[in-house]
Amino acid sequence: MPKPTIEQLRQQLAGSVITPADADYDEARAVYNAMIDRRPAAIARVASAGDVAIAIRYAREAGLPVAVRGGGHSVPGYGTIDDGIVIDLSDMRGVSVDPGARTATAQGGATWGDYNAATHEHGLASTGGIISTTGVAGLTLGGGIGYLTRGMGLACDNLIGAEVVTADGEIVTASADENADLLWALKGGSGNFGVVTSLTFRVRELSDVYGGPMFFGLDDAADVLRWFRDFIEEAPEAFGGFPAWQIAPPLEFIPEDRHGEPCLAFVSCWAGPLDEGEAVVNQVKQVASPVAEHVGPMPYPALNGAFDGLVPAGMQHYWKAAYVRELTDEAIAAHLEHGPKVPVVNSTMHLYPINGAAQRIGPDEAAFGHRDATFAPVIAGMWPDPAQNEANIAWVKDYYAAIAPHSEEGAYVNFASDDDQDRVRANYGDNYD
Repeated sequence: MPKPTIEQLRQQLAGSVITPADADYDEARAVYNAMIDRRPAAIARVASAGDVAIAIRYAREAGLPVAVRGGGHSVPGYGTIDDGIVIDLSDMRGVSVDPGARTATAQGGATWGDYNAATHEHGLASTGGIISTTGVAGLTLGGGIGYLTRGMGLACDNLIGAEVVTADGEIVTASADENADLLWALKGGSGNFGVVTSLTFRVRELSDVYGGPMFFGLDDAADVLRWFRDFIEEAPEAFGGFPAWQIAPPLEFIPEDRHGEPCLAFVSCWAGPLDEGEAVVNQVKQVASPVAEHVGPMPYPALNGAFDGLVPAGMQHYWKAAYVRELTDEAIAAHLEHGPKVPVVNSTMHLYPINGAAQRIGPDEAAFGHRDATFAPVIAGMWPDPAQNEANIAWVKDYYAAIAPHSEEGAYVNFASDDDQDRVRANYGDNYD
């Protein structure tokens, strides 16, 4: 039986098919991480779940591997593939909100910017990420850490249903009542169980938050980290901020003589009553005085997109991550040694708290592992110049090697790099099997 042709795929799809012969091929194959340079046999820019099923069946019959691209932010570049079919969901970005039912449904190519814009119109939200250009599907399927984790749980904890196209091209629904085992797997099991063409979330009332970044000098970094370790244990769950190493960018609110200086940033997000936010956020000022701050009430989507400009598409990326139960003095010392060496303004380390609501989900209630972790640090190496790859990758690796002895064996899968394959079982703990 002859194998199907690309032209036959073109004729069947409502969407479009892009091949190396097309003028827009190089643009279509590009992903967020510019280190990734792969050449698919074809990119199927799908328009529906039906298109996805057609593309999967085509790939099966043609004997071609498949990659799935949602937001395209996968650091290892899993949204593309050499000599295979990329199922590109980027034209499927619709988001619908049912305020009465308190649910929101996002198509598989939607970003958190799309999602937050739609839910914010109704004064609603659920946990998303830190960068608004990140895909809703990819972040959620890996777990979904964000500003609202402590109060609302992970993004996957709010996932109540999904439409999935399986590897045999069947379109199925996953919910508590139908294919419940598949829904369990989608909650942290990453993109391993099919192509997710829509996701339905439980949403809650949230319009404005109180927050933003403060910058502290390196002399105060140790005190701020120790304070944060103790504060976050008992902090109200409406607080979702984190410390981060950051070279001070040339922004108006930062004194000019501090531009280009490595600092410890403290990014705050208070999602409770606005009139309580200032008092909670300013507790850090009892420990140290910031050299700059840009903190106040703002719409939640504004905070979710506040750092987009630092990480545009087309940067070089290399990341390492961990889970931490207890931020020991020895761990803090490792952060203080390596964090101030952050090489460029785009690179950072974020120390996300994942206690609170996220820890109230039983360890076997979703595929996401390590419900006993208090923190999820990520060393995110991001820079524009490929000539700096060796030096900047070394910074990430050296930093990770220093914190690893003070961390759990596994790490958050959304922050993994391609050379972390030996950690996959540990990333899921007892849920792997």
